[in-house]
Amino acid sequence: MIQQREQLAREIIDAGRFLYGRGWSPATSSNYSVRLSDSRLLLTVSGKHKGQLELDDILATDLDGTPLEAKKPSAETALHTQLYRWQPEIGAVLHTHSVNSTVLSRQLEGDRLVLDGYELQKALHGVTTHDVRVEIPVFDNDQDIPRLADKVQTWLNVHPDCVGYLIRGHGLYTWGPRMADALRHVEAFEFLFECELKTRSLRP
Repeated sequence: MIQQREQLAREIIDAGRFLYGRGWSPATSSNYSVRLSDSRLLLTVSGKHKGQLELDDILATDLDGTPLEAKKPSAETALHTQLYRWQPEIGAVLHTHSVNSTVLSRQLEGDRLVLDGYELQKALHGVTTHDVRVEIPVFDNDQDIPRLADKVQTWLNVHPDCVGYLIRGHGLYTWGPRMADALRHVEAFEFLFECELKTRSLRP
């Protein structure tokens, strides 16, 4: 168990260095987690620079978000635990704060972003063709995390194939069976968000 924990913690650390290096998790923004067991997860502690994470910057919580160590969890822990309870096959959750996701989510007037016709949509779990509409919900930013989690869950209950959502002016949440899958989703979403921003800037 100790060896597994360290291995998974290092996956979080490596993810932080990658995401910081791409400019998608600047400074102390963002939070990441992985499933440790059926009833526990590992999560980044609050207020740490994501490009400089160390093993002591990761803590274990139960699926209710209760810390199992004397460390301070992220204020958004409930948005992670919600996903692990929702689908047992989810193994990693990443929340990032990129310029693309922040600006695009502020420009959108509706409650969702619709992607259509992009070849890279196929990098998202469950999408096998460019010829399909991918809907990404956009939720207004809210410091009341339980209230925000309720809104997210309402969407997820109706859209079980969802693999990511945006919080307006805040950032992206995405997930997958493994850390590698969640990282692939971040990378794909970031490409798609940048394409959408550039396309919108070219419209008369």
